[in-house]
Amino acid sequence: MPERTHAGRALDKISIYIPQKKAHHNVMERLRKLGEKKDRSMNYLVVEAILQYLENEEKKKA
Repeated sequence: MPERTHAGRALDKISIYIPQKKAHHNVMERLRKLGEKKDRSMNYLVVEAILQYLENEEKKKA
Protein backbone atom coordinates (compact mmCIF):
# COMPACT_ATOMS: atom_id res chain seq x y z
CA MET A 1 0.00 0.00 0.00
CA PRO A 2 1.47 3.42 -0.92
CA GLU A 3 2.95 5.21 2.06
CA ARG A 4 3.29 8.78 0.77
CA THR A 5 3.26 10.80 -2.40
CA HIS A 6 5.87 12.68 -4.39
CA ALA A 7 4.86 15.06 -7.17
CA GLY A 8 1.40 13.51 -7.17
CA ARG A 9 2.66 9.93 -7.49
CA ALA A 10 2.30 7.22 -4.87
CA LEU A 11 5.54 5.80 -3.50
CA ASP A 12 5.87 2.30 -2.10
CA LYS A 13 8.49 1.52 0.49
CA ILE A 14 10.43 -1.62 1.37
CA SER A 15 13.27 -2.27 3.75
CA ILE A 16 15.98 -4.85 3.32
CA TYR A 17 17.46 -7.06 6.00
CA ILE A 18 20.85 -8.62 5.27
CA PRO A 19 21.02 -11.91 7.22
CA GLN A 20 24.10 -12.43 9.38
CA LYS A 21 25.04 -15.43 7.21
CA LYS A 22 25.35 -13.08 4.21
CA ALA A 23 27.22 -10.30 6.03
CA HIS A 24 30.56 -11.49 4.66
CA HIS A 25 29.37 -10.45 1.18
CA ASN A 26 29.55 -6.77 2.23
CA VAL A 27 26.34 -6.00 0.33
CA MET A 28 25.84 -2.44 1.55
CA GLU A 29 29.44 -1.39 0.97
CA ARG A 30 29.45 -2.93 -2.50
CA LEU A 31 26.19 -1.17 -3.38
CA ARG A 32 27.56 2.13 -2.11
CA LYS A 33 30.74 1.82 -4.17
CA LEU A 34 28.87 0.74 -7.31
CA GLY A 35 26.39 3.59 -6.87
CA GLU A 36 29.25 6.09 -6.66
CA LYS A 37 30.94 4.59 -9.71
CA LYS A 38 27.74 4.70 -11.79
CA ASP A 39 26.50 7.98 -10.27
CA ARG A 40 23.32 6.23 -9.11
CA SER A 41 21.71 5.83 -5.72
CA MET A 42 21.75 2.55 -3.86
CA ASN A 43 17.96 2.57 -4.14
CA TYR A 44 18.20 2.79 -7.94
CA LEU A 45 20.56 -0.19 -8.06
CA VAL A 46 18.36 -2.29 -5.78
CA VAL A 47 15.20 -1.55 -7.76
CA GLU A 48 16.98 -2.40 -11.02
CA ALA A 49 18.22 -5.68 -9.53
CA ILE A 50 14.72 -6.59 -8.32
CA LEU A 51 13.21 -5.83 -11.73
CA GLN A 52 15.83 -7.94 -13.51
CA TYR A 53 15.25 -10.81 -11.11
CA LEU A 54 11.48 -10.68 -11.58
CA GLU A 55 11.79 -10.59 -15.36
CA ASN A 56 14.16 -13.58 -15.35
CA GLU A 57 11.95 -15.62 -13.01
CA GLU A 58 8.79 -14.78 -14.93
CA LYS A 59 10.43 -15.90 -18.19
CA LYS A 60 11.31 -19.26 -16.59
CA LYS A 61 7.70 -19.86 -15.58
CA ALA A 62 6.17 -18.80 -18.89
